[in-house]
Formats: sequence, structure tokens, C-alpha cells
Amino acid sequence: MRAMNVATATPIHIAVVDDEADISQLLASYLRAQGYRVTPLATGAALMELMGQDAPLLVLLDLGLPGEDGFAIARQLREHWHCGLVIVTGRGDPIDKVVGLEVGADDYVTKPFDLRELLARVKAVLRRLVPPPAPAGSAVAAAPARERYRMLDWTLDVGARRLVHAALGEVALTGGEFELLLVFARHPGRVLSRDFLLDQTRGREAGPYDRTIDVQVGRLRRKLEAGAPQQGGELIKSVRGAGYLLVPAVERP
Repeated sequence: MRAMNVATATPIHIAVVDDEADISQLLASYLRAQGYRVTPLATGAALMELMGQDAPLLVLLDLGLPGEDGFAIARQLREHWHCGLVIVTGRGDPIDKVVGLEVGADDYVTKPFDLRELLARVKAVLRRLVPPPAPAGSAVAAAPARERYRMLDWTLDVGARRLVHAALGEVALTGGEFELLLVFARHPGRVLSRDFLLDQTRGREAGPYDRTIDVQVGRLRRKLEAGAPQQGGELIKSVRGAGYLLVPAVERP
């Protein structure tokens, strides 16, 4: 059974970028067996060429490509394309993981990995990128509701998965950042614990010491504050020992 992109009615395209041929082919074969269309690549240059011709919805990127800076490749992806990004690498240092998430990765998996766990993480990222199909004959299928939230000069369009500023226009969010902001918007005026945010955005894929939320909150905070310099202070406030609070009032236009 093919893993379909409901927005385009085509198999979901995944790029696997790893110079180790055995790992690249293993991942490609496994993901193809799950119904995905997979393009294995060995270099960042080959990935950039693919992005310009047949951009995948998700990229699995090894950081240790010979002669190339994996973090720089990740940054380039985030600057120019809206796609999922999972770093799959042998670099297990916590600092590398933090940097990987800071540059925009949706997840970070270290080698050696369990194929079933990696698949679960791939599916989690894809769920943020591809909305599920509405039940046939439902009111949603006939006339999809436009769920929107407004905070200061920002508008979060849930159906289109877009964050738009009145003056700056659309600002790119990773899948994780989008889901995080959506949770804040749906729970206005509440301090949300890290555990709650992890459960809402990553569910069972989250580990007990997962610090992804802290990194994503920092990235999201910087993007929001770039569009509201006149406000001063933090738009997402850290509440010591409790969690995080979205400070601006949230409206449903």
C-alpha cells in the first residue's frame, strides 16, 4: 500500500542523503516497502539539484558527508524549501543534537537506529506536514472550516499551515514549530508544561529527557519577536518550574 500525499494524490517522496551506500540502500528499500517513493543520494550537491527538480516532502540527512557541512545543508533547506527534515547521523553528542534542532531539523536520530523507530519518527513528521483526509461525505469534506488564530500582527492559518505577518508576509515554520504554535494558540492564557507540549506535538515519539521543546520554543520565540519588535519582552514566556506561556492575546477571526 502506497503512502499517499492527500494534497497531491501521489506517493510521498522522501530523499535519503547518506554517503554510506549500505545504509542508504537499506533505508531506501525499507521505506519503499512501506509505500514511499524514495530517492537515495550521496552528496549535498545532489540533494540541492533534486530540490530544484523534484523536491521531496521529507529529507533524511546524514551530517557526516565527506567534505560537506551537514549543518550548512540543513540551513540551506530551511531557507529555501518547506519540507520535513530528519537528521540521521552517527554524531550523538548532545551539542550536535541541539545545533541540528536549532538549524531547523524536525527530529534527530543517531546511528545505529532501529528501523521501526525511525519509521515512527518519519510518520510523526509527515503527520505535521500532510493533513489527514476528511471522511467521505462529511461536512468537513464538503466545506472545510478555516481555523485561524490572530495574535498581534500575526495570523496562523491552520488549514494552509501558514504563519503570516501583516507587514512581513509569510514566515516559514518547521513542522514542529507549526504544531507548537498551534498548541499555544488553542490554549490561550495558560502556562503549558513541557510534558503537555511534548505530548501534544510528538506523542509517543517523545522520550523522558527530550529537550526538543526547549529548542523549538527558542526558535519560535525569535521568529515571533522579529515581527513585533515594538512589544519588548518575550512573546513566549518561560515560567520557572512550570512551562511556557504565550503572552499575546489570541483571537479567532
